[in-house]
Amino acid sequence: MKGVSFYEVFSLFLCYVTKTSAITRITLNFFVPLRPFMRRLMLFIAMLLTALPHVRCEDCGATCAAAGVDSTLRISLLTCTPGPATYELYGHTAIRVYSAAQGIDNVYNYGAFNFDQPHFTWHFVLGQTDYMVLPCGMSFFMQSYVERGSAVYEQELNLTPAEAQRLADTLQWNVQLKNRIYRYNIFRRNCTTMSRDIIEACVDGHVDYPPASSGNTFRTILHQYADGREWSGTGNDLLLGSNVDTLLSTRDEQFAPLYMMRYMDSATVVTPSGEAHPLVRCRRTLLEEDAVIQAAAAATIPSFPVGPRPLFYAFLVLCLALCLWEWHSGRLMWGFDALLLLLQGLAGVLLTFMALCSEHPGVTSNWQIVVFNPLALLGLPFAIHAARRCETSIYYPCAAVVLAMFIVTMHWLPQVFSVATLPLALALLSRAISNIAVPHKYHYNR
Repeated sequence: MKGVSFYEVFSLFLCYVTKTSAITRITLNFFVPLRPFMRRLMLFIAMLLTALPHVRCEDCGATCAAAGVDSTLRISLLTCTPGPATYELYGHTAIRVYSAAQGIDNVYNYGAFNFDQPHFTWHFVLGQTDYMVLPCGMSFFMQSYVERGSAVYEQELNLTPAEAQRLADTLQWNVQLKNRIYRYNIFRRNCTTMSRDIIEACVDGHVDYPPASSGNTFRTILHQYADGREWSGTGNDLLLGSNVDTLLSTRDEQFAPLYMMRYMDSATVVTPSGEAHPLVRCRRTLLEEDAVIQAAAAATIPSFPVGPRPLFYAFLVLCLALCLWEWHSGRLMWGFDALLLLLQGLAGVLLTFMALCSEHPGVTSNWQIVVFNPLALLGLPFAIHAARRCETSIYYPCAAVVLAMFIVTMHWLPQVFSVATLPLALALLSRAISNIAVPHKYHYNR
């Protein structure tokens, strides 16, 4: 049996310890019979080769150790369906970062805010609410949605190892104390759009989405999410103006989590070389929606027993009944009108303040300010003084003309109005007409 030299044994040992490729082993064995100097030189070169990071293919993807990239890193977009609470009505979006090699499974949540920050309520009214991105464990994140009965969907992104690492590094930079806070905007900068933007910024190329759905506006999408929550929808419609009634582009629709999920399913990444591939590798359901839990949670939330539509039309009937009584009795219910003008004026002050001072999107250009008019506060003392003497204040003829014009033309105005707007406009018009007609009849009969 042929003897084995020290160099052969040592080379085989190096190949085993460092998992050197077969090519390196062949190189070592080929040069072993050479002269001692050459053997030492080639052994030194072989050792250098074995010290270099190796690159091999595994599980249909590169290990990428040479580039310092974690091949087990997976990035996913998480989409959560709405819950019963008002702040849960629109669902949620977050980003999951998973790595088997590093033993991490974290979720980056761009929907966090601090109720305890100074003057939170005032800043919220002004549209100056600061949100932040915070990380948490995947198990903790999932448990919160188990408890509220919402579904959770995961879309694993089809990223290269380098893109995934870049996205993970960017998220880690983003959660640092000095970088985590951003100014919230429900339509432009929320948990969904922030997640979308950071994903787009970390891919090599640009992301193409399918065309927008036909006929959607911000208001129609809000209505879809508030379906069954009439008072929430009515509140939105009273505060939001005509600029939420314009048709949306693909990017505009992506403010809503479930819309973003559907767009991501069909999105493609176009690389600088012109090649295209799907942005999402696969989609899976991590948690099914639990209707029983949601119904139980909804039952604990206080709700008004009557919907807005029947309530406001009942108020219109009450105002018409008062008008008939005043006509027959010749007396004006000036106390009722004073309270009505006060509430009308305060509502108008709120709409005016939101339009002029708030940074909230969609609250400008609100035609409902014609109905909820702050000028009612100026007419209040004159209306009370005139009504107590059974006379007509100058305020009521002006208000009647403005309200009548609004009611006639509201169908053609570029805004979708709340279910409360028409019955309240008719109620206010009836009170104005009564305050004109009853004094006229009283003085005519005298």
